Amino acid sequence: MKILGIGSRIKHVELGLGVITNVTNKHYWVTFIENGIETIDLDSDFKVIEAIDGEVDTVSFYEVEKTLKSLLMRWSDITPNVAIADKWKGGKLIMEPSTQTQSKEVPIETFFHKIVMVRDRLRVMEQKINASNLEETEKIELQQYITRIYGSLTTFNVLFKSTNDYFVGEKSK
Repeated sequence: MKILGIGSRIKHVELGLGVITNVTNKHYWVTFIENGIETIDLDSDFKVIEAIDGEVDTVSFYEVEKTLKSLLMRWSDITPNVAIADKWKGGKLIMEPSTQTQSKEVPIETFFHKIVMVRDRLRVMEQKINASNLEETEKIELQQYITRIYGSLTTFNVLFKSTNDYFVGEKSK
């Protein structure tokens, strides 16, 4: 029996269409369109739609998952876990107007989450600008605006636990 390689497409009798994402000496790990990830025996009842030659254990499911997560993080607005500084956990943001109207309290974690979403959406915008068909001068101009926006948001860096998550604006020359 010839072993199929990673990337081979199959149609399983019960599970439907899928792509092989890992191969061991006894099993295929298959991501099925309608049934998610399943492990099936090498001699299971399925039809080969497209065979790719391969060897056992060439790529692990972990590596495929890690690569997929990396791509999704880079090209979508999925937010990585960003930690709030310990001193702010459980705190609240209190906004008091100068008039006699009622003040507004917001859990600091809610405010922090919104700041992180703004940062991550700016990053996605940067990537889309860089990948666009705009003229180079237009790309540079838009990048400068985004850099200035980051600079305006550096005030909120105090909320982040890790300096790696900080907003970074234009450096003074």
